[in-house]
Amino acid sequence: MSIETSSGSKTKVCPTCGTRLSENAVRCLVCGTEFNIPAGQPKSAQKAAQRAEKSVQAARLPQITLSLPAAVGILAVVIIVAASIVYFTIRTNNPEAFPETVETGTPTETPTASPSPTVTLPPTDIPTVTPQPPFEYTVSANDGSCSQIAFNFNISVQSIIVTNNLASSCPISVGQVLLIPYPTATPPPAATSTPLPAQATQNACETVQITVQENDTLSSISLNYAVSMDAIKEFNGLTTNNVFLGQIILIPLCERAPDPNKPTPTATLPPPYPAPNLLLPADGAAFTLANDVVTLQWASVGVLRDGEAYQVIVEDVTATQTRRITDYVTDTKYIVPTSFRPNDNVAHVMRWWVIPVRQTGVDDEGQPVWSASGATSERRVFTWVGVAVQGTPNP
Repeated sequence: MSIETSSGSKTKVCPTCGTRLSENAVRCLVCGTEFNIPAGQPKSAQKAAQRAEKSVQAARLPQITLSLPAAVGILAVVIIVAASIVYFTIRTNNPEAFPETVETGTPTETPTASPSPTVTLPPTDIPTVTPQPPFEYTVSANDGSCSQIAFNFNISVQSIIVTNNLASSCPISVGQVLLIPYPTATPPPAATSTPLPAQATQNACETVQITVQENDTLSSISLNYAVSMDAIKEFNGLTTNNVFLGQIILIPLCERAPDPNKPTPTATLPPPYPAPNLLLPADGAAFTLANDVVTLQWASVGVLRDGEAYQVIVEDVTATQTRRITDYVTDTKYIVPTSFRPNDNVAHVMRWWVIPVRQTGVDDEGQPVWSASGATSERRVFTWVGVAVQGTPNP
């Protein structure tokens, strides 16, 4: 403790809090620090100082001491109360933020009958066609053009052009190595339950089942039902004209002979075919002296019936006199004969088209008479030069 003196009253300073006190103070009025009274000071003075200190000492506040668990518990209670106040305040001001939950009963599931398991048949493996790489072929002197090579290997000219990256006129020369693609194989159709044509015809025929009676013969049965004996034998698979008592026979009424008293019904013609789609050569293709053969190709319009064909017409529109070829084929290609190639060095324009036709009879010379059985295809043209072009002489 340090004691400071002044010219007036003597004071001292508390060493703990620095409060200036009287010289006789035995305790700090602020922090409560007790001072040591000097030994030479009388006891009466000490008591007087103590009384003076008590007279000026302020009343001390009560001290509250809390343990750590109690303080944590009080803090938790305060937080819960504050959260409850905030919750109810928000609920009162905005009731939509807290919708009331209505308990509903859980519906009982209605038992349903389990369907019987369906037997799944394993899929039928359909063979796939693996394409083969093209093979090399060296052009020989007998190969006049790409069309001849395509015809020899049963492929299209367009496939040779595309595989070898050639011009549209397909120029080739003797000794040139070409890549020839293999013909595209047609995969066999998947097995179906469709009956064969003969079986389908037999199923569509109306029949009558009879039992052979006594004295019945195949001839008498044939006369009774106006069906020929051969038709009855063929329909029932009989090898002889003999029938037996009690034998069951089917009479094909569709084979019944027409009644001479009734007019012969007119046969219903099948619907007309669509127009054939022309494939090769491309419209405007050019052929030169090197092309001995020009092959025309088109897409099939369907399976042709007996007595049906394609009518192919090729005409030279450049010639002074009309030159035309009209031919009939059942295939989807036609090779223009070499005799139709021009004989001069002028590029002749050839126009061609295809029409599905049906034979309707024969003429006086025994030649078939054809009539259109479908729409006419579009008309395409190609050019053909028959003689090498002569160069212009220098003057």
